[in-house]
Amino acid sequence: MNNQRSLLFNVDWVVILIYLALCTIGWFNIHAAVFDPLHPSIIDMGTNYGKQFLFIITALILGFVILFLDGKFFSTFSPVFYGATLLLLILVLVIGRNVGGNQAWIPIGSFRLQPSEFAKFSTCLLLAHYISSSNLKFDDMKMIGTCILILLIPMALIMLQPDTGSALTFTSLVFVLYREGLSGYILIIGAVLIALFILSLLFNKFILVGALVGITALILLLSRKSRRSVTSIIIVTAACIAFIFCVNFAYQNILQTHQRNRIDVILGKINDPRGQGYNLNQSKIAIGSGGLWGKGYLQGTQTKYDFVPEQSTDFIFCTVGEEWGFAGSLVVIGLYLTLLLLIINIAERQRSSFSRIYAYGVASIIFFHFFINIGMTIGLVPVIGIPLPFLSYGGSSLWSFTILLFILLKLDSNRMGII
Repeated sequence: MNNQRSLLFNVDWVVILIYLALCTIGWFNIHAAVFDPLHPSIIDMGTNYGKQFLFIITALILGFVILFLDGKFFSTFSPVFYGATLLLLILVLVIGRNVGGNQAWIPIGSFRLQPSEFAKFSTCLLLAHYISSSNLKFDDMKMIGTCILILLIPMALIMLQPDTGSALTFTSLVFVLYREGLSGYILIIGAVLIALFILSLLFNKFILVGALVGITALILLLSRKSRRSVTSIIIVTAACIAFIFCVNFAYQNILQTHQRNRIDVILGKINDPRGQGYNLNQSKIAIGSGGLWGKGYLQGTQTKYDFVPEQSTDFIFCTVGEEWGFAGSLVVIGLYLTLLLLIINIAERQRSSFSRIYAYGVASIIFFHFFINIGMTIGLVPVIGIPLPFLSYGGSSLWSFTILLFILLKLDSNRMGII
């Protein structure tokens, strides 16, 4: 009894209240996005909004079961969780159901399980377990290599589905490595590579290579560098040139046509509001038409007449923007930002390195989903198809984010001890 009272006292209830608020907002907006006058009840199990209600209830049960488990359970069994999700990711490639061009779901009766969603929390757990139990530092290549391998294995399996959006989520965990001591130069290199990637798509590769060679020659002529520095500059330039050619090859031969088209729309290389740019165009119309206060619950015309595809899943924020306006959108964004700040605060107050590392993993993944999902609905990033945490329709997504968050709450409730 005392342990239960201690648990209830130590759990961060503000985080749980924000979680409940986001789930509730998501449920009502799913109802608005796919409302069927023949099934007006919001808990009608024959509709997606009725099913989402069931997903929320089961997610809550799952979350509170996690709170009553021993906190050391998650650290001890993190390799088991990771291995199990890898097996599921392999299994989905064999028996999975192809939906929308991705073989990402395992059919279980009328329900479809998406293993890539669960791989997110298991990867966070194993990463935290390895870093916290290793005596190596982040200037050791073995340490860096093992961490990268932990991230790359699920990414590679997810790419085989192929589900580029879910695979890219794991790249956000590089911020966890940076917080734990990875050199800031790695992040600078990442930023340079992203810039080169975009420039490679905007300009002819030979023009870009010529510009790089010219800039390098100018630097070498105007500055007095040692032979070692000159060699380093030449090597970096050669690596950048090789990267440019790799980007062009991957863009033309690895990415699927619809993925290339989505990127081209964002970069302004394609202006096709009725074709490749249709989703983005309709999304921006829906959000913009909401004005300051929105059109009102169940009153969104873009929503009601199905102008925006996937509006209850990847484009759920369009419903928020159209029916609740700028004010409602600001509330939702404010809830996410508050949640992220609370998670970072939770991370910094941990006495256990495992708990701290895991907490930063949670913050990284939620931020990536939040930023990319909302960014793609307003045209800031390409449409890559990832859900908005706790709002988008789907059992796998809601359960995985619930597990991700409630494991953190459990670890935080034990913060006065060492896990």
